[in-house]
Amino acid sequence: MKNKRQHKILDLISKNVIITQGELQEALINAGFEVTQSTVSRDIKELRLVKGHDSEGNYRYISNENATVSEQPYNHYREIIANSVKNVDYAINNVVIKCYTGMASSVCVAVDTLFADRMLGSLAGDDTIFIVTRSENESVELTEKIKKLSGGVI
Repeated sequence: MKNKRQHKILDLISKNVIITQGELQEALINAGFEVTQSTVSRDIKELRLVKGHDSEGNYRYISNENATVSEQPYNHYREIIANSVKNVDYAINNVVIKCYTGMASSVCVAVDTLFADRMLGSLAGDDTIFIVTRSENESVELTEKIKKLSGGVI
């Protein structure tokens, strides 16, 4: 959902003169996205949108040349997962991640950031993370995604 919303934001600002977060929020709501002002604010920050003059002289939100919906801002989280996770498995609607000693907290922050929409919650110890999802299917999908980020070797 976040990815679709952020793609829509880039589409909206490329086609419309949007000056305020409120205008962007209203445009997203009209496009079918239920968003709060704080969500819009976070998206603007993550997409690195800036206010500037377009080619017609309008002062508006524009996409910084480095801003994309790509997952560039999250590369450091992927690196943490790739370098710290030893094993990932699931049981029913729970995912268990085994990490190198002392790394579970860092991996948990990375997983929470990358996959918050797929989880009900997470809990990290020293080398183990427990994640609760809504269903077994979501646990399977999340396990596969984490394994893929880990290099698929686990």
